[in-house]
Amino acid sequence: MSEMRTEEEQVQALKDWWKENGRSLMIGVAAALAIVMGWKAWQQNQQRNAETASLLYQNMVDAVVGVVSEDDAASLSTARHLGEQLKADFENEAYARFAAMLLARVAVDQGELDRALSELDWVLAHEPDSEQAELASLRKARILSAQGKTDEALALLATLQNSAFEVQVAEARGDLLFKNGDRDGAREAYQQASDRAAGTQQPLLRMKLADLTAEDQ
Repeated sequence: MSEMRTEEEQVQALKDWWKENGRSLMIGVAAALAIVMGWKAWQQNQQRNAETASLLYQNMVDAVVGVVSEDDAASLSTARHLGEQLKADFENEAYARFAAMLLARVAVDQGELDRALSELDWVLAHEPDSEQAELASLRKARILSAQGKTDEALALLATLQNSAFEVQVAEARGDLLFKNGDRDGAREAYQQASDRAAGTQQPLLRMKLADLTAEDQ
């Protein structure tokens, strides 16, 4: 009888525990399942977004090839439509920033410098990684230079710190200083670019430096 009573007591204790804690336990389990299912759904949605954005970007690249190789108006319209769609529908995807960079390149080729600047500013406003931000800023500086805004371009170049672009930044600074009539500053910038480019082929840079040096002798 004592064993039976013990078992009955154990069963009753379990029932009492379940009555007291079962509801909160079920709520916890349900919440955990909701989190897991929500996470999986989010991952699947992210994957679908990335795949769709990738396809749109590839189609955009194909259209840009038509613009560059054939100066085709229909390809230009398609490229811009797809680029704007990527920026609007996939704003937080890397492909949207790639699209804006490409739209900036197309705009420069079309002589639409203000439009190109707008695209580069869009990239910089949408959390690019450090290298993409540096590249966008470098291209922006060159466009500002083409607009005659050399001081603004030089100020922008002075903010760039990524070592991956130090050669290009130094060369661009040399171009701007030369444009401003600062031959000594330009030669120094070209020399700095040349020193940092040691071991790589930089024929245009070497030609700029050689021409300046020869003219000043």
